[in-house]
Amino acid sequence: MEAKPNQIVAIGDVHGESGLLQRFLDGLDRLTASQDEKPAIFLLGDLVDRGDDSCGAMEIAASILAERPGSKLLLGNHDEWFLAFLDDEMSLEETFNWLDQGGAETLVSYGHSLGDDLDDIRQSIRRQWPHHLRMLKEASAIELHGNYAFVHAGVDPARPLTDQRPHDCVWIRGPFMNHVGHLSHVVLHGHTPQKGGLPAVTENRISLDTGAVFTGCLSAAWIDRAKGTIRYLQVSHDQAIHMVKPVRVDRGLGTVAEGSDG
Repeated sequence: MEAKPNQIVAIGDVHGESGLLQRFLDGLDRLTASQDEKPAIFLLGDLVDRGDDSCGAMEIAASILAERPGSKLLLGNHDEWFLAFLDDEMSLEETFNWLDQGGAETLVSYGHSLGDDLDDIRQSIRRQWPHHLRMLKEASAIELHGNYAFVHAGVDPARPLTDQRPHDCVWIRGPFMNHVGHLSHVVLHGHTPQKGGLPAVTENRISLDTGAVFTGCLSAAWIDRAKGTIRYLQVSHDQAIHMVKPVRVDRGLGTVAEGSDG
């Protein structure tokens, strides 16, 4: 059985911003240089689309999984689209919808023109980057560690977190975001961009998508299970990694960050 990491850094949606992702990792390495145990990295999905270097983001993710023990990739809806394209499981209409939603930038990042034949593009990417395809196929829908659940979009609050449907984990929004009440786990997720470029916390979730491709801010939560602390990190194009305070959204039940973000 795989050992559970004591420290986990969960990173929100990257969307092709490979420079921000690398800048974040370099900064994290400086912060943890004196530690014997390095945090595991949990990428909360949507590595690809919209930004200009999805291929580079995928390559960094592959290095994270290979070199940082205990690290995980959670499948995002844009990653699922890309996988469906590579597996030739999209209709032409679905393919054009994906291209309009940022998939075009992904294919360009892999060195292709939109005028190229789609089958040729698909075969080229599968041939040159087989580890990218394998990584997407092996990505998790949800990971449960201690009192925390890690997922891309969220969970169906009407179902046990041990019995979630993968589609909900990748795509859900309203039923999860609007649910008021404690869950069996605190859910760390991306998918829904937070206003103001900062993470947000409620009584049941930590929302980490700060719209990196639009705001230039990539955010993460650093959980130390042994110390019982949660810290919030952010990096931007003009600012090195630094601690930030999340937006607390108290819906009458307090928030998960209270007393734990020192």
